Amino acid sequence: MDSRKGGPLRGFVKFTTYFYLYQARLAARPLLTQAVTTSILFGVGDVIAQQAVDKKGIQNHDFVRTGRMVLYGGAVFGPAAATWFRILQRHVNFKSPGATILARVACDQGIFAPTFIGIFLSSMAVLEGSSPKEKLQRSYYEALSTNYMIWPFVQLVNFKFVPLQHRLLFVNTISIGWNCYLSYLNSGAQKKLD
Repeated sequence: MDSRKGGPLRGFVKFTTYFYLYQARLAARPLLTQAVTTSILFGVGDVIAQQAVDKKGIQNHDFVRTGRMVLYGGAVFGPAAATWFRILQRHVNFKSPGATILARVACDQGIFAPTFIGIFLSSMAVLEGSSPKEKLQRSYYEALSTNYMIWPFVQLVNFKFVPLQHRLLFVNTISIGWNCYLSYLNSGAQKKLD
């Protein structure tokens, strides 16, 4: 028997409570809720990149770098991705559900992914005071190639099984690892420029 106060049931109850709170905020203020959630999870990805991948330790943690990721996630990616998912839901529909899913993945990977990888790298360069052109030349194709190994499959699952209001949360959860990679890639590109 678990001797901790409340045991596993307490953890489940807390999770359920947070999920219902999230649902209520999502219903009341969907774009704001998705932007805030995205900013938090972009920050988590950067912290993981710095602590687990770069092994910087808390004393050498670059809080400004984490701040840039949080800002980008909340101000740029969160609102854009939430809007993008609604556009796909509204405008990409075929008689066959399978064709609809494949078309949405194709649009996502053919339009959104290439555009927002470029916007991410350019935004980070501007926030760092470096050249967007040089950052794009050094990192864009590597990031896009890696994207194509992961995201088409994630988006197939997302568009098939996840309700519209939870698609960005699903993507953000998977994105913890992806944002860790992007943060690491961006940081590596910055070191090459210095």
